[in-house]
Amino acid sequence: QVQLVESGGGLVQPGGSLRLSCVLSGATLDVNAIGWFRQAPGEKREGVSCIGRNDDDIYYAQSVKGRFTISRDKAKNTVYLQMNSLKPWDTAVYYCATDSKGEWSKVLAATRLYPGYLDIWGPGTPVTVSS
Repeated sequence: QVQLVESGGGLVQPGGSLRLSCVLSGATLDVNAIGWFRQAPGEKREGVSCIGRNDDDIYYAQSVKGRFTISRDKAKNTVYLQMNSLKPWDTAVYYCATDSKGEWSKVLAATRLYPGYLDIWGPGTPVTVSS
C-alpha cells in the first residue's frame, strides 16, 4: 500500500530555516504527485505546496511563495520542503499527502482548495517557530 512519512520538523527561531522530507513507499514519484499541507492550532488544514511527476508542475500558496521551495529526489523517492525566513505563523503540524492514483490535478486541487480531496496522508511532523 502507498505510505508517506514526514520528518525534519522541530523548533526554530523566527527567520530561521528547516527542510522537511516526505518519503513515499508503495508508489513512485515517477507517477505520484505529492502535496504539503499544514495545520496550526485552532485552524483548518491548509495547502502549502505541491509537485507533480513533471518538474514544471509546482504550486505554492501565496503565504509561502518566495520563502518555501518544494523539490524531489526520485532516486530516493523523497519530496522535500525547504522553508526559509520562517515566521511565527508558520507554526503548525506539517503533512504530506497524495491521491490514491497520485494524480496531479487532484493533488493540485487539494492544495489550492480543499485538503479533504486526498485520501493518503503521513502522520505529520511539527514545526514551531518561536523565540
